[in-house]
Amino acid sequence: MPHDHADPDHAQAHLPSDPALRVKALETLLERKGLIDPAALDAIIDTYAHKIGPQNGARVVAKAWRDPDFARALDEDATAVCAELGFYGRQGEHVVALRNTPDCHNMVVCTLCSCYPWPLLGIPPGWYKSDAYRSRAVREPRKVLAEFGVALAPDQSVRVWDSTAEIRYLVIPMRPEGTEGWDEEALAALVTRDSMIGTGLARTPQ
Repeated sequence: MPHDHADPDHAQAHLPSDPALRVKALETLLERKGLIDPAALDAIIDTYAHKIGPQNGARVVAKAWRDPDFARALDEDATAVCAELGFYGRQGEHVVALRNTPDCHNMVVCTLCSCYPWPLLGIPPGWYKSDAYRSRAVREPRKVLAEFGVALAPDQSVRVWDSTAEIRYLVIPMRPEGTEGWDEEALAALVTRDSMIGTGLARTPQ
């Protein structure tokens, strides 16, 4: 590859190899050049760390478990329903809800890049963006699920959905048994990020 040679004058040659240190070095460089505002960057990080994340999607799932009318509306137009709850914006357009059932387990991948419903799930995990997941999820989904610790019944089919810039998916995992009468907050605590991608299941009540 043309970029394999060592170039001591190239900017990247002066960056440390550790990813975290590289990010910090780039951040410092951009700040010194006046290309980013540290305060604005901190605000963005705080937003995605504390305001936007899987807790938003978990709230949607819990509400769908408790309210059949809400679940039907989610099936018909998940984008509008999520927007009414305040979950919308960049990377949150054209959301489709996929309900897991005893007969079918849904799993989401983006084979081209890492399209993902940020307003509902936050920043995508590293493995979601990896070449291995993007290729193997399509070729051998049951093996990938097994590596995530998900064991499905032999007669339960797996359907893999390819997320794109036009359509993003939110998996509605099956509601765990023994949660009858639970309120929305308690139910939401059982919903994991992976269960809303399809690489996990909702937590079992303790």
